[in-house]
Amino acid sequence: MSVRLQIAALIYMMVQAVSFGVGTILVLATPLKAHEMALMPWVIIISAVLSAPVAWYIAPRLRARYWRQRADLAGKSV
Repeated sequence: MSVRLQIAALIYMMVQAVSFGVGTILVLATPLKAHEMALMPWVIIISAVLSAPVAWYIAPRLRARYWRQRADLAGKSV
C-alpha cells in the first residue's frame, strides 16, 4: 500500500466529518429543514463519496517531501 493511500485513509474520516457537518448545517439551518428526513440520507451519501477524492488530493501535501520540493523550486532551502 502506498504512503499516499495510507495518509488518505487516515484523513478520509476527518474530511468526511467536516463535509457531513457542513451538509447537516446547510439542511438544518435553512428552509430545507422541512425536507430534512429526505435530505439527510443524501447528505451522508454525498459526504462519503466526495470525501475520498478530497482526501486523495490533500494526502501528498501532508508529506515533508512535498514541501522540500516546493522550496527547491522556489530557490529556498528548508
